[in-house]
Amino acid sequence: MHAHPDDETISSGGTIATLVDERSGVTVLTCTRGECGEVVPADLQHLVERQDALAAHREVELAAAMRALGVTDHRFLGEPSARMAGREPRRYRDSGMVWGEYGAEAPPSLQADSLAAADSGEVAADVATVIAATGATAVVSYNAYGGYGHPDHIAAHNAARTAARVMDVPFFAIEPDDLGGPDGSGGYESPDGVDRPGVDLVEYEVDVTPVLDRKILALRAHRSQLTVDGDTMVMSGGQVAPIASVERFRLIDETMDAASTPPPPGPGSAAVAIALSLVAGLAIGALGTVVHQVRVDLGVAVPLGVIGALFTVAALVVGLRVLTDGRLLPGAATVGLLAAVGILSLESAGGSVLIPQSTLGYVWLYGSVGIAFLALAWPKAVQPAEGTMKTSSASKGTTAP
Repeated sequence: MHAHPDDETISSGGTIATLVDERSGVTVLTCTRGECGEVVPADLQHLVERQDALAAHREVELAAAMRALGVTDHRFLGEPSARMAGREPRRYRDSGMVWGEYGAEAPPSLQADSLAAADSGEVAADVATVIAATGATAVVSYNAYGGYGHPDHIAAHNAARTAARVMDVPFFAIEPDDLGGPDGSGGYESPDGVDRPGVDLVEYEVDVTPVLDRKILALRAHRSQLTVDGDTMVMSGGQVAPIASVERFRLIDETMDAASTPPPPGPGSAAVAIALSLVAGLAIGALGTVVHQVRVDLGVAVPLGVIGALFTVAALVVGLRVLTDGRLLPGAATVGLLAAVGILSLESAGGSVLIPQSTLGYVWLYGSVGIAFLALAWPKAVQPAEGTMKTSSASKGTTAP
């Protein structure tokens, strides 16, 4: 969960791309459209005094960044897909900021519809709705200081952390190198003025070198806000910062045992999943080929063999498609299935065949292939537009940065 367009790429773009490559469900939730952002390029200076035009431009930039990172589920907080059921959609606006003694601070006055001026419970309820709708297994946002003190970052932290606690999912705070905060603590003990002794803090580092080119491509998409210069980025205020190849997070887990939290994605897990799916496809293709001719006499000859074989194919391929909401694993299973059926359909040296030119043979051959390709061709599932806030455990499946 991020406050403005570009925040997601700067602080966690490599992790987002890594999770996408690992076939994890990723939902990027952006709170505002960055109406108060400064503008870098000379050819875009006409947007400086036109907040709505700048917001529309940054929406386009954000969409390009999402494509670069591979994200297919992006939402703006307050829209129907990220709004508590029963409430009219709303637009949270950029609150703006001024520089103070310790970093960014809220401006002297806030617009009534800005994120920092919004009711914290309302914002948290909207975030919880997204968690419920996506079945997120983790929530990622800023530390209690908002990284560098921006009021919208702090509001995002408070809402995301509250929603994660209510929905009983772990919360990961994005960490700058110095932890953030005037005292370098990140503000963990009392982010909302309430001390929380016993909060687990577990640090993770994600090496994003393998996807660094995509992170840089996504950074370049946000050209109104920054300029990429080699391995550094120049921000709108002239600050120069390195493009991080390692992204750091802390688990702030107030509801679950940290030891039970899934570790960050490992580089080999996707390959293992693909291999297992391929083997499953081979096994089911071979088994179906062997049993598809089986009939059972129930007064009439019932072709239970081919019925069971086709049902098993559908369970495998459709199940993988639904569970992963992607095509990689069901595609691997389909390759295994086709390989097994293709090889076993060939005539043996002795002249025998396992898939004869008969009705049941054609049903098995074309039925299995048809089911697999239909499951692969089916459009991506549409996420529910609304969810309900609840205090029981959320269903597991996605990460919501």
